[in-house]
Amino acid sequence: MGEVESLQEQVRALSQPELAQFRMWFLEHDWADWDAQLEQDVRDGRLDTLADRALRDHASGKTSAL
Repeated sequence: MGEVESLQEQVRALSQPELAQFRMWFLEHDWADWDAQLEQDVRDGRLDTLADRALRDHASGKTSAL
């Protein structure tokens, strides 16, 4: 059995309160990883093209107010 399968069995064995606690921890962990990746992408300039395009579209009137 692989590590993922083992973790799946362990999660299935949790009580409802433990599962709720694990779910909250995992969501926070997942979002923190996502935030860190986004910050790294910004530092590396990976979003510059998208930002430039959005600014050009806005300046040329291709956007609308929310």
